[in-house]
Amino acid sequence: MTGPEFDPAPSEGDPLGTAGRAVAAEGEPLARERPERQELAAAWSVHLFTATGAIVGTLALLAIFAGDYHRAALLMLVALAIDAVDGTLARRARVSEVIPGFDGRRLDDMVDFFNYVLVPMVFVVVAGLVGSWLWIIPPILASAYGFSQTDAKTEDDFFLGFPSYWNVVALYLWIFDVSPGTGAAVFLVLAIAVFVPLKYVYPSKAPRLRRTTNALGSLWVVVFAVAVAFREATAPFRLAELTLAFPAYYLALSAWLGGWRRPRRR
Repeated sequence: MTGPEFDPAPSEGDPLGTAGRAVAAEGEPLARERPERQELAAAWSVHLFTATGAIVGTLALLAIFAGDYHRAALLMLVALAIDAVDGTLARRARVSEVIPGFDGRRLDDMVDFFNYVLVPMVFVVVAGLVGSWLWIIPPILASAYGFSQTDAKTEDDFFLGFPSYWNVVALYLWIFDVSPGTGAAVFLVLAIAVFVPLKYVYPSKAPRLRRTTNALGSLWVVVFAVAVAFREATAPFRLAELTLAFPAYYLALSAWLGGWRRPRRR
């Protein structure tokens, strides 16, 4: 379970991950030589970049408790942007090959659970978007279940069940200033959706329209950040409402490629 991970130029030319490795005449890969300093530096830099997402999330929490929801919202978008590109960087730096003893996926999952689940839960409670704090219990428990499932990502590279985009949900509840009752209802419905085995597109690995989806996702982050940063100035232009086009596109694409009307296949 992870974030959207928008990959502007996914690498598809080396699907077996054999780049940089010597290959014997018979086609069998030889033992990899010790990584060069540049490779190690690049790999560790990617892991450090991923970890900065937790720092940004912590700053968002501080902003929430200070009552600065605009700054918190922008920091939450920064954390989302970091997660959107770190997977691409990790694949290009071949981090699992260069540093096999460090589990980047585990690091990514920890940071994602913090930024996609815990930070937005605090946000909606402190900002009064769901009323009682009791309403954040179902999403937290559902996401803990979702993150722990071995098939949270299917073999054909889809998310299985609602992929815990609680930060996006929280930001929309805030920017549209929804009532606590509406916010609580949205959270409860989406918490249930975590357990419904529908496939959702993994943007950087979408089998169709991958580049289009990644380009639209990147544009969405930028436009949404503008709508958040200049909330009052952009309100007459309905900029926040216009950004809903991408979530609608994402759901439609997931329904199409994920076969929501067909029996589920893993």
